[in-house]
Amino acid sequence: MKQFVLIILTVSFLVICPSYSKAVNTPCSMVLNPIDQELKNTKGVALVYKVQLRPPSFARTNISILGVHLPKPSSYGNYDSYEGFAFTAEEISWRFKLYPTPEQESPTWAGRFDEITAKMGENVVVQVRLSNSKTEKLGPSILESNIKSCK
Repeated sequence: MKQFVLIILTVSFLVICPSYSKAVNTPCSMVLNPIDQELKNTKGVALVYKVQLRPPSFARTNISILGVHLPKPSSYGNYDSYEGFAFTAEEISWRFKLYPTPEQESPTWAGRFDEITAKMGENVVVQVRLSNSKTEKLGPSILESNIKSCK
């Protein structure tokens, strides 16, 4: 009888209680890997966490990106910079400028975006993409990761 009651309680719990949210636990970070496997030295990292900017405002999500050994943007055509880009397909996207450090040969590109109010679900993709700063045209992705890999 005890087993029967336990089974009923377990089944009831699974049916009645809502499923757990698929939101990502923050803070977390992920490695951004190159789309083109020929770019062996090219890597990046993204940090995702909650940030409190202007009290008494509510917390927002920050995405910070750092990319190293990225090829010169002009080697891909009419591009002169990189941007961070995060999106949930068919729902929402965020883009922000990445800025180079002063190294001449291979600068590190970094930037952040602090204004994300949407929940960061498991289907968010984070990228480093080519960009033309004059036309604001966004180019193809060089580095990418899914937020599921955020640890």
